[in-house]
Amino acid sequence: MRWRQGRTSGNIEDRRGMKGKAAAGGGLGVIVIALAGYFLFGIDPSQTMQVASQFGGAGAGEQQAGEIGTPEDEAGKFVDVIGTNADTVWANFIGDYDNPNTVLYTQGTNTGCGYGQAAMGPFYCPADQTVYLDLSFWQEMETKFGASGADFGRAYVIAHEWGHHIQTLTGTSQEVRRRQQAASSEEEANRYLVMLELQADCYAGVWAANAARVSGGNVALESGDIQEGLKTANAIGDDTLQRRAGRQVTPESFTHGSSEQRQEWLMRGYRTGDPNECDTFSALQ
Repeated sequence: MRWRQGRTSGNIEDRRGMKGKAAAGGGLGVIVIALAGYFLFGIDPSQTMQVASQFGGAGAGEQQAGEIGTPEDEAGKFVDVIGTNADTVWANFIGDYDNPNTVLYTQGTNTGCGYGQAAMGPFYCPADQTVYLDLSFWQEMETKFGASGADFGRAYVIAHEWGHHIQTLTGTSQEVRRRQQAASSEEEANRYLVMLELQADCYAGVWAANAARVSGGNVALESGDIQEGLKTANAIGDDTLQRRAGRQVTPESFTHGSSEQRQEWLMRGYRTGDPNECDTFSALQ
């Protein structure tokens, strides 16, 4: 993937090396357990952390402030370039587009949704419209789950979180939460969450399809890159993860979608380059 000549925004908040604070006692252990499966099992961080905070989460006012700018290391710059490019792509589709904030952190940090842990993987908090990334997750994802270590495999995950920001801006996330609350069963509620996640995959594909156009070719996929993205999508499908964990595959418990579905919607976004083609919810009609 070509990206090193891409534009940066200088709007990354770098908290790496800073220690977050959470309430003392058994509460933090509950939070760690509750958050450990977010990226794998699809727990909504805004809901999970709010529930976990009842058992002792980060105290109000225990906020961190990191250095804001463009990180000097390659991994940090990569996040800045991909995020800046994604902002440019989405500003072409959404009027009055507001960029999300981006925070890099180590192990744990305070967020608008509560206390976040690296075990969650990358996540988006709608309360403060911020994407949170502990970059050690890349190695975990690649060594433990067989995801691609190629640049686009990583960029796909970042772009997926940008997709959740788009869903917040358009009101889709809020509507899904409303429908989940009104659902008659956990299985029905999970179906809405799956559609939300698959749409974010599709939006990641839309970004990839338009990245070169808005950057003059400075950010662009190269030969074999889309296959690396599909490798990651396959590795983090709910069915694949359940098998890897030695669990029985139970589609009614899916929260992100199967490997096949994740690959399908990533490719749909990439082939069309059109967010209007990302209507995963029509499958529920």
